[in-house]
Amino acid sequence: MSNFSSEKETKEKNEILSPKLDVVFQILFGEVGSEKITKDFLSSILKEKIEEVSLNENIVLRREYPKDKMGVVDVLAKVNGKEYCHIEIQLKEVAHLEERLLYYWAKQYTRSIKSGKEYESLKRTISILITDFEVKGLENIGMHSKWKIIEENSRKQVLTEHLEIHIIEIPKMYKEEKKQNKKLIQWLNFLENPESKEVEEYMRENVNVKEAKEKLEGLSEDERVQRLAELREKAILDEKEAKYTGYMEGLEEGKKDGRREIAKKLKEEGLAIELIMKATELKKEEIENL
Repeated sequence: MSNFSSEKETKEKNEILSPKLDVVFQILFGEVGSEKITKDFLSSILKEKIEEVSLNENIVLRREYPKDKMGVVDVLAKVNGKEYCHIEIQLKEVAHLEERLLYYWAKQYTRSIKSGKEYESLKRTISILITDFEVKGLENIGMHSKWKIIEENSRKQVLTEHLEIHIIEIPKMYKEEKKQNKKLIQWLNFLENPESKEVEEYMRENVNVKEAKEKLEGLSEDERVQRLAELREKAILDEKEAKYTGYMEGLEEGKKDGRREIAKKLKEEGLAIELIMKATELKKEEIENL
């Protein structure tokens, strides 16, 4: 075997999947058996003691291919046996982000009441959105923002503790003082680059980050997960390409409309068709039909 082939195989073997990719994130933090690392991750966000985390209600991606856009790949955790926490990671900007976040919160909140039960059986529901981009409109807000319903005219009193939404913007962590929320910074560094020197240091400080890294390495060797990751990456790239193509087609059509308008005015001025064709790059038939 040549040195080139050996180096290529070693590189492929050691290539680690990105934990920011939603299908990998879901398996890493949402699969039964990940309760310990998910509990530590959630406690770094909620800044409260979590006794128990249940992950029994998540789709098992390694056993099935969810249908329709690869299914729901977010993480749903039941905290302390009663409260639901929904975690979503977004790599690219999407339209109506705030409305989407509220919609998913509302769906989960209403699921917590069973038919025939009283409203008092509803429990606090938490939605956590982690973005790989800075959210428009939140430029002057820190890396981690927490949202509730408040009365805005007087004492800023919170209406209810049942609604709680967290938005975490990964790019902003470089602007934060690491001492402000050291544990959350550890986890965000892990999501950003699990092979960085910083993460190596955090693994010595936090056994849960170490366990997450070891699980990620195992997932990266799993052919089923590799295939899911490849399909998801392809879907994201195809979507970006479709949007770009649509944008360019729209731009070109807009330019053509502008040329038609110019051609129409030149035609009204009595300019020869041949000269209008040269000026606007339109076909003779198009100009004659204006």
